[in-house]
Amino acid sequence: MDRMGATVRTGSGELAPAPRADRWRNALILVVTRRCDLRCAYCPTAKDGEPDLSVGDAVAAMRLFVERYGGGDCKIFGGEPLLVPEVVRAVIEAAPPSVQVYLSTNGTHLDDAWLAFLHAHPRVTLTLSLDGEARDHDGLRRGGSSHAPVVAKLPELLKLPRFVVTQTIAPSTAVRAASNFHYLRSLGIRRFNLLPGYYLPWRDEQLAALEASFTEIGDSIERAWAAGERVYLRNLFVRAPVAFYNTGFVVDSDRRIYANNLILAGNLDHLRERATLGTLDAPPDAAAFAEAGQASTAFLAEELGEAIMVATARADAVLTRLCNRLYPAYFAHRARLSA
Repeated sequence: MDRMGATVRTGSGELAPAPRADRWRNALILVVTRRCDLRCAYCPTAKDGEPDLSVGDAVAAMRLFVERYGGGDCKIFGGEPLLVPEVVRAVIEAAPPSVQVYLSTNGTHLDDAWLAFLHAHPRVTLTLSLDGEARDHDGLRRGGSSHAPVVAKLPELLKLPRFVVTQTIAPSTAVRAASNFHYLRSLGIRRFNLLPGYYLPWRDEQLAALEASFTEIGDSIERAWAAGERVYLRNLFVRAPVAFYNTGFVVDSDRRIYANNLILAGNLDHLRERATLGTLDAPPDAAAFAEAGQASTAFLAEELGEAIMVATARADAVLTRLCNRLYPAYFAHRARLSA
């Protein structure tokens, strides 16, 4: 999942201008399955006990999103979406040219057939979860090791025109976030999404390590831009009103509709009835989405408690400072490329 409280990623603080920063307002979030084979330690999504979205329902959701809500971005999430490959293919093939599709995956199911399919659909943005060196990447995955097979696929993945790596940074790995970033760059990766672990307890020393790592990462990116390298940081272009969770027209794997995917968290599952805005058979109107989206932060604070919300806001603020620092260098870099 893509994450975001008080940041450029989430957009609740005072921010520098970010291009396309509010695309979350028109986004279809398809939770095609809750199942996942890796079960990352930092991921709060409940993994069991839910159906998979059917091909028919996924295509119906796309049609409804375009016809009733005007279209926008479509983000395909799980769980691990490629556990239901027929649904992912159907969504990509059904998306009209006006809809930009984003597919997030742990990469373990990206075989030759999938790579060929993605090359045949170059408008799809593939986001791969890869946290750095093997000890940190595999150490956070409770369902098995994925570092080696994913890295082996990078030569082909790097040929895709829209390929982004999400580097998730747990409190325990914050001290090595910069070295993991440098490692990923050494593999040829140039397009990144940095993701601090949200809704986790962060100690003061871990936040200090995150700040130091992001300072070093910022230095590295600024040097790359000054040298004319096309390093991309997605965090500069995305923000949403709720940290970590995606806001928009959310269709869960059981066909229910929400204003964000908060309900994916296992510890919020008991709030499903309260949060449901409708179903694919009885979808809500736009006003219901707007009202529910505004209530999201209070909704989380009420359920998760002050300590977790403060920790999340502090981690998010570190990311905001990195992004706000990088905007001037980014615009200067863009101006040089277009000169």
